[in-house]
Amino acid sequence: MSRVEEAGLNASAPPQQRLLDGWLVRYLPGKARRARCINAVAMGRLPLKDKLAMAAEVYREADLPMIFRLSRFTQPASLDAELGTRGYVVVDSTRVMVVTRLPVAPAAPLPAGCRWVALNGAAFADAVGALRGSPHAHCQSHALRLQHSPVPYQGYAIQRDTDGTVLACGQFAREADLVGLYDVMTLESARGQGLAGRLCERMLSIAALQGGRTGYLQVDSENEPALTVYRRLGFADAYRYHYREAPAAA
Repeated sequence: MSRVEEAGLNASAPPQQRLLDGWLVRYLPGKARRARCINAVAMGRLPLKDKLAMAAEVYREADLPMIFRLSRFTQPASLDAELGTRGYVVVDSTRVMVVTRLPVAPAAPLPAGCRWVALNGAAFADAVGALRGSPHAHCQSHALRLQHSPVPYQGYAIQRDTDGTVLACGQFAREADLVGLYDVMTLESARGQGLAGRLCERMLSIAALQGGRTGYLQVDSENEPALTVYRRLGFADAYRYHYREAPAAA
């Protein structure tokens, strides 16, 4: 699973990041926590108190809250508990799920009146932002991260023929044989029609033709509708991570 963790870090890499004594410090403004958090990827040498102070300065300058992402790969393993004693609050438990067999057959046909559309980074950021109701600044931040990602993204959408409305969209990032699904969204009024499943199946089959063999994704642990879709596609739990946010006084 360490390769999946590395692939996820690479695919979510923003232009605003730096290494700080074993910590990968990311500070891209926007909605995605994975692009504005600290990943403790190595032990380092400095005392925790000093590193916290140095990282806090980075986030003050960026006008962002200081957030840690903590998983089974965090170094040292005691960091989670140490942050807890300092008042860092747990938010958002996330499952990392993996499928070891990608579909090679075409996805099921779309409902009548719909079509597949490929989207570039800027168009995808606007589409997913519209589905989320994100402010324009968050869409711009998302587009910037996609533009500078070291692992190229490929975005797709299901559009309604009559007016071009995006009913569902998603993207994948392939690094060698690992394929990550990201930002899978469905318009609220179009849910329950199987669009997300068709979309994911199509993306995975395209990635398989490009050399992908193993798929992974990250999903909110409490998002039962999404979990149902992913389990039907063969995804199973691999590990979890959560975030800890600095107390307001910090």
